[in-house]
Amino acid sequence: MEKILNNKAIVLIIRWLVIIAMPFLLTVFTVRAIIAWESPSYAEFEYPRIAPDAYGFTEQERLDLADATLDYLRRPEPAAETITLLEEMRLPGTDQPLYTEAEIGHMFDVKVVVDAFRRLLWGLTVIVVGGLIFLLARPETRHLGYKTIMQGGLLTAGILITVGLLIGLAWNFVFVQFHQILFPAGNWTFAYTDSLIRLFPEQFWFDFGVIWVGGILIQGIILAVVGYFLLKRSP
Repeated sequence: MEKILNNKAIVLIIRWLVIIAMPFLLTVFTVRAIIAWESPSYAEFEYPRIAPDAYGFTEQERLDLADATLDYLRRPEPAAETITLLEEMRLPGTDQPLYTEAEIGHMFDVKVVVDAFRRLLWGLTVIVVGGLIFLLARPETRHLGYKTIMQGGLLTAGILITVGLLIGLAWNFVFVQFHQILFPAGNWTFAYTDSLIRLFPEQFWFDFGVIWVGGILIQGIILAVVGYFLLKRSP
């Protein structure tokens, strides 16, 4: 068993699995954290920074409707069981549905993706945490564990600096490509008068992207610094 644990090929594979998985883990973890953000919610934080609704929602109506929509995404049940929460929502003071059929279809797909992120989070956590435990538990590979933490953090920071530059220089391109990868063609385009755009305008998502990328970048830098100092102190 000891011979297997010290096998250079196995150690190398585990190291690179952890390094490559780390940026993805931090990415999924951060988006899940922003969605779960409450008291105040992300919408409550964001709305003072963006223009008021041009078609009649008051500030409080907009906030209530947005928080109810985000609550739908936080539910642990699958989209097929929770989509009725959105279908039952109404425009303030009317009996008209808040969301059109197309908007409901898009939000169904969004919930499917968000739920997939939850499952992916667990899988990536097993890879990263399990791999680091394997490397750090034994003195023979502990220095490689420290090096893996540093390199995973550096890889994360490098990727996110690139993504941050893309967001700053070509936001529209990044926004379109992100949606084309995750959602069916045309399922995510709406009119400015549609409720989804009124509640979640482009500036809302631009700021979301900045917080998302910035949060991952900070975590990557912290891991790189921690790994560096642990490695420096390692025999």
